[in-house]
Amino acid sequence: MATTLTTQLRFGWTTGTCATAATYGAYMALVSGEFPQNVTIDTPSGKSADLALCHPRHGGDWAEVGVIKDAGDDPDVTHGAEIRARVEPAPQGRGVVFKGGEGVGIVTKPGLPIDAGEPAINPVPRQMMTECIANLAAETGGPSDVVITVSVPGGGELAAKTWNPRLGIEGGISILGTTGVVRPFSCSAWIASIHRGIDVARANGLDHVAGSTGATSEKAFQSRHHLPEIALLDMGDFVGGMLKYLRRHPVPRLTIAGGFAKMVKLAQGHGDLHSARSQIDFTAFAEMAAQAGLDHDAVKTANTALEVLQMADDDQAQTLGGMVARQALAEARGILRQDEVTMDVMIVQRDGTVLAEAD
Repeated sequence: MATTLTTQLRFGWTTGTCATAATYGAYMALVSGEFPQNVTIDTPSGKSADLALCHPRHGGDWAEVGVIKDAGDDPDVTHGAEIRARVEPAPQGRGVVFKGGEGVGIVTKPGLPIDAGEPAINPVPRQMMTECIANLAAETGGPSDVVITVSVPGGGELAAKTWNPRLGIEGGISILGTTGVVRPFSCSAWIASIHRGIDVARANGLDHVAGSTGATSEKAFQSRHHLPEIALLDMGDFVGGMLKYLRRHPVPRLTIAGGFAKMVKLAQGHGDLHSARSQIDFTAFAEMAAQAGLDHDAVKTANTALEVLQMADDDQAQTLGGMVARQALAEARGILRQDEVTMDVMIVQRDGTVLAEAD
């Protein structure tokens, strides 16, 4: 069933592909005086993007045009945003120069693939736009030295819904994309954001980071530790992806903070905590819960981990929580395989109180 659904979902185009298409259209208008209605861009994935242009503007020595981003069936916050590119000649020998306009963030911290002080236009989109200019210059005889200013109207508001503020990217969104294509409901973008968060934390010399399954867990952790925002990794369900990256790029200390049910899944060896991709083994969970004094058969037939927790009195809940936390920590260590990293686990209840910890 899942395979059938996936094949029916529509893929989309990254902000990098949209910026390249807008660059193509603006360059053509710069050298010919006329904007094409549509342009076709070859993406790194091998797919060709045929994209319509919108809101053309010509200023004599510059041209600017936009592309409305279509993210397909992916719940991308930039879906429907206008990605604009302005192209103007640069001094001879400068090559292609990138600037960030309205709604495109500026990198302020090390650890990202773009240096601090630069507009948050990632390497692959830069390469796509550079190659686009080179090809068009060869075809038309136009300039190969140009300034490309990428802007996203309303990008500052959109950025608040992304990882950018936490990564030290200020003022807007990033122009992203390694394949040029947005895969619907892809986990890769989220995991890549976790990786970049770790890179930024390491580059800024932080000795403690925390991966949380959600806002409640993160808030509970912060109420105790008060770490800088760049130390907080919104790992969501992807604890395995976070731990595997930390295996290769370790930090001195890691806290995993999450809800009871998700930590039960981690304790049972699951690296992906999403309900669609992992389930609690209640037969095995009943064996653990019985050691905390709960009724084995009642736990075995429970529907959810929350139901099990509701069966327990305060002492049983704390005992069971401690067992889950210790086993989750052991499983996390097994995935991490990094003795130099100090780890601890915090289980947070829905009301934000800490049920148990293990270190």
